[in-house]
This record gives sequence, structure tokens and C-alpha cells, in this order.
Amino acid sequence: MDLFEQRIKELREIINRHNHNYYVLNEPTVSDQEFDALLRELQDLERDYPQYQDPLSPTQRVGSDISKGFTQVRHERPMMSLSNSYNIDEVQDFLRRAQDGLGGEASEIVGEMKYDGTSISISYEHGRLVRAVTRGDGVQGDDVTANVITIKSLPLEITGVDDLPEKFEVRGEILLPWKNFEKLNEERQFNEEPLFANPRNAAAGTLKLQNSAEVSRRGLDAIFYFLLGDHLPFETHYDSIMALKRWGFKTGEMSILPSIDAVKDFIGYWDLERKKLPVATDGLVFKINSLRQQLNLGSTAKSPRWAIAYKFAPERECTRLRFVSFEVGRTGVITPVANLDPVLLSGTIVKRASLHNADIIEQLDIHDGDMLYVEKGGEIIPKIVGVDEKQRQPGSLPIKFVTHCPSCGTPLKRVEGEAAWVCSNKWGCGPQICGRIEHFVGRHAMDIDGIGEEVVIILNKSGLVNDVADLYDLTQEKLVALDRFQERSAQRILRGIEASREVPYARVIYALSIPFVGETTGKVLARHTRDIDTLMKLPAEELAAIPEIGPKIAQSIVDFFAEERNRIIVERLRAAGLQMSLTEEETAGQTDKLMGKKVVISGVFAKHSREEYKAMIELNGGKNVSSISGATSFILAGSNMGPAKLEKARKLGIQILNEDEFLEMIQ
Repeated sequence: MDLFEQRIKELREIINRHNHNYYVLNEPTVSDQEFDALLRELQDLERDYPQYQDPLSPTQRVGSDISKGFTQVRHERPMMSLSNSYNIDEVQDFLRRAQDGLGGEASEIVGEMKYDGTSISISYEHGRLVRAVTRGDGVQGDDVTANVITIKSLPLEITGVDDLPEKFEVRGEILLPWKNFEKLNEERQFNEEPLFANPRNAAAGTLKLQNSAEVSRRGLDAIFYFLLGDHLPFETHYDSIMALKRWGFKTGEMSILPSIDAVKDFIGYWDLERKKLPVATDGLVFKINSLRQQLNLGSTAKSPRWAIAYKFAPERECTRLRFVSFEVGRTGVITPVANLDPVLLSGTIVKRASLHNADIIEQLDIHDGDMLYVEKGGEIIPKIVGVDEKQRQPGSLPIKFVTHCPSCGTPLKRVEGEAAWVCSNKWGCGPQICGRIEHFVGRHAMDIDGIGEEVVIILNKSGLVNDVADLYDLTQEKLVALDRFQERSAQRILRGIEASREVPYARVIYALSIPFVGETTGKVLARHTRDIDTLMKLPAEELAAIPEIGPKIAQSIVDFFAEERNRIIVERLRAAGLQMSLTEEETAGQTDKLMGKKVVISGVFAKHSREEYKAMIELNGGKNVSSISGATSFILAGSNMGPAKLEKARKLGIQILNEDEFLEMIQ
């Protein structure tokens, strides 16, 4: 190593240490002038000796003005969301469920802040940052590494520690501190640009900028709360976060809570103190501390069973109702929306709030021009919770629900047994047609790049796209003939359409807009039917027998495919090359060894988590059930199986298998 390379390496270590002292510890040890002099020396040396350039050098934190798109990266481990709670009783229920899931085994709780930013996953190898990926849909996200390395509190290279794993992943929240958020909005107001509603939106928008130099200028921050990797040397979540802190990561406020009283005190303290923090928060998170217990508790399809978010009580404001609009959804349901005088609520300007249905309007007894109380459910979705009748204007009339579709004029019908009023003109009502197309092209469905709400309306009004199958008849010539479409935007749309032919069968089911069939239900149907032809032929009774389906969803599926136009659309999509069955890779390992068997899982396991065992049962044709009955085929039992379950199983003569016996059974 020559003298210049040695000095470059030394300067990088010194500057990284000063960055950590300033941005993480908030304890600078040199003046700004001294720091700038060190940085200039490093920049000069890297310019004069380009052979020693390093993409993780602290000089690269200023970003680049070269634009480039984001590539999609699959998460090595899915990024799940947390279940929410809003009071101490719900937290206690979570703790009780966790203890039951652990067979009564004692567990320790950790409490930490829930920061209100945008989720990020960052991978390190040999101490160096290699990739940063947004949450995306939880399965895959955008590679935003070039933007993330501009965050000065984030370690780009970790040295001088002896317990660093060879490979690991950290997860946390990208944030825009309040002072940077206010500065950014002041600049935008001066330049007559739209203001960001809150720091979360500003952070998410900044992270997706194509110009990393602008990202660097805005001053994002990052706080981390999760460490993942194979064979990590920690037994508890708390110890793993303390390790992150030692390694140079900024971590949030965190406490071990030995009792429910300590949990209550933690909530009471942070409900007030959070308002003094330099970044936005929207609640707390409570986690089971033991990593072994976390593994045994596993997860549902959407969230882990070992953690829960606690949302602080929502703010409430009173504002005047300007008018009620009636909006048509993609399934024809008419939703009344209160249009309000703007009001600031939980950091966001609120102008609209759903009134849900006719019954809610009647229950609240809303009149023209009323003063309405507005809250944000979970501090996210605005909702009307009451009326200040003392301020009601004399002679104001009650709001009446419409009797005809506000878009096409069709008389509305009330759904039997429900509060919803529906427009039945599904093939002639513009908002329904456009809504189904928007749903189809959406990110969680076919993910067709370049087609959003405005483009869908243009395509529909032009007559080019009247149903989702028409998308696959679009050509460059047809698109550029329309106003506002240039060759570049047309090519982007056509590339997105071409890529959608590779979207898995489960998402195709979801994209079809079958009433009551969401993203998770689409996966269940794909796993059990394997192809669209089987799905279209199954009677309601057989569909209802599939786990998580039930009679209501089953009948909706049968009714959907009984309509000839829907079947024609499916055939046109098949002809266009969409995936109408599971691939060989997706079906690999599936067997009928447990076909027709109903299995109860109970206790704590050593070799696999509960979720892994559930997946094995379904992969081999079995059905997971939660309670023991005469119909139960057998129980997969770990240690600490509840005595009540054990006694019931013995009374009913139900077979009990341990882990080894079960694994041998499915081989």
C-alpha cells in the first residue's frame, strides 16, 4: 500500500467517525471548518488517484445528478406489516395470545418507538453496505442504494468490531426530521410548488427521486429496529439492537418491560414525550424479546405474532361540511364522501373523509353545513365521528342518499343484508369500468408501468380500452395517435404490458376484480386450484371448503365466472399470454400425502416455526385448523402443549405426533 492509498484510507475512517459523532451521537468533536478541510483533502486525493475510488467513500454522500431508474429486487425475507392496537386491553390480548402460543412459557417484552417514515431494508457483506431496498409490496421493492448512501448517519463500512456477521440485513425507517421538513416546504412555497402534507410523504418522495444529489441536499435520516441474518450470535431482540448501536447504526428509544404496569407506564410516558422528538412518530411497538420464542410464534399471512403496534389516541378537530359527494367504486358500490373546510390533523391537511354508507349518514344525522368532528383512524384515514349540533344552522336540511347512480343514472339497488347501495350497470358505468382497469394494472396486481388513473381515463374515453383484456390489443400506433402520448410514454406502457405476462397466476386471480377476493385470497385459491380452468369449474360447496374462503366468497367466485363476459375476458387474457396456472417451480414439492386431513398445531417447536409447519401441511394437501374436534385428523405437538388440549385429544382418541414423526410422515 503506497502513501497516497494509505492517506485516503485514513481520511475515510476519520471522516466516517466524525459523521457518526455528529449525526448519530450528536456530539461533534471538530469544527465544521476542520471537517470540511478533511473532506476537501479526500476529494482532491480521489480525483488525482482515481484507481483508489470507492463507491462507499464518504465523498459520495453528496450524491449524483445523473438520473437512473430503479430496479426491482426481491427481499430475501418478506417485509411484513404489524397488527395494530389502540388501547391497553388490546395489548394485553396480544400478550395473552403470545403466551398461549408458547404453551404458557414466560416471555419478556420490549417496547420501542414506532417512527413515521418509509420502511427500508439494507444488506451488508463483510462490513460493507451492498444494497438498500424499499418495502415495496413486502415481497420485492425498489433498489434505492444510490439515494440511501447519501444519509450521513448511516454506516457505509463497519470496521473495528469483532462480532460482526459476514452477512446481515438491517431494517428500519427512512425519516425526514421536522426541521428539514419545514425547510423543504418553505422552499417549495417560495417556488410556488405543492407542499408535502407530512414528513412521511416527504421522506417517501425524496427516497424515490432520480437525482441523488437532491436527495443528499434534503437531509434524510434513518433509524433501525431489526437485525436479520443466518446464525446471528444473539438470543434476544434487545441484544441484537444493542449490537447495531455498537456497530454505528442509529437506533430508537427502547426498554425492557417486566410487567403490564411497565407497559402502561411506557405508553403514558411516550404519549407526551414523543412530541419533543426531532422526527415524526405515530405510536409504539411491543415485541417478544426472545428470538427463539419469536421463531416459534411465527407469523400470519400479513404480520408476525410476536409483535404488535400501539397507535396513540387520534387527534380530533371540528370543521364545516361544505358538501357531500357520492362516488362510484369499481364494484359499483356508492360511497358518500364529506368534503370539508381544510383542517390540520396529525400533521396532515384533511379536506375529505368517507361517510361509508347511507346508514352512517342517518346515524350521525348530518345536515347541510354542519360542523363535523373529524379523527384519523390509526392516524392515517380521516373519519367523521360526530356532529356539533349546537352550531347547526337554522333550517338546514338532512343529507339524503342518492337514489340513482351519480355517473350513469341507473337506479341503485341495496345489497341484501348489507348497508351498501350498488349501481348494477357494471359494463356501462364509467367509474366502474375505469376502476376495474386501475385495479388490474395496479402494483399488487399486474403492475403495469406507465398506466395510472389519468391514463386509464384517457384510454377508456378514447374507446381503446373498455375492459382489461383490451390492454393487450394496444399498439404503439394506437397510443401515439392519442393526445398527450409520445413515443417514449407509449413504449413504457407497452413494456409494462409485456412484463405483465410473467406475473404469477395468484396475482392474475386478484387482478380480475372478483368481489371479496383480495390479494391473500388470490394466493389461497391459486395454491388449491393450480389453474384457472379448475377455479372456474369448482362449485360453491367445494370452494367454500377451501381454508379462508367460506360461503360468501365462494358464491361470489361462482357468480363471477357464471357471467359470460367475464369468461370471455379470461379467455382473451389467456390468449394474450397471461399466467393461468401455477408454474412447475411453484408446484414443486406439492403432494397429496395429507389430502383431506385436518391438523391442529400446538406447543413450541425446535426444528421449524409454526408457520413453516403450516406451509408444509398445506403443501402436502392438508388443512390447518385451530381447534380440536372429532373431525381433527391428528395434532402436531411440540413441547409445552396445553394440558386442556392434551386432555381433549385423549378423550377424543386423536393421534398426537411430535416433530420427528410428522417430518417422517411427509418425508
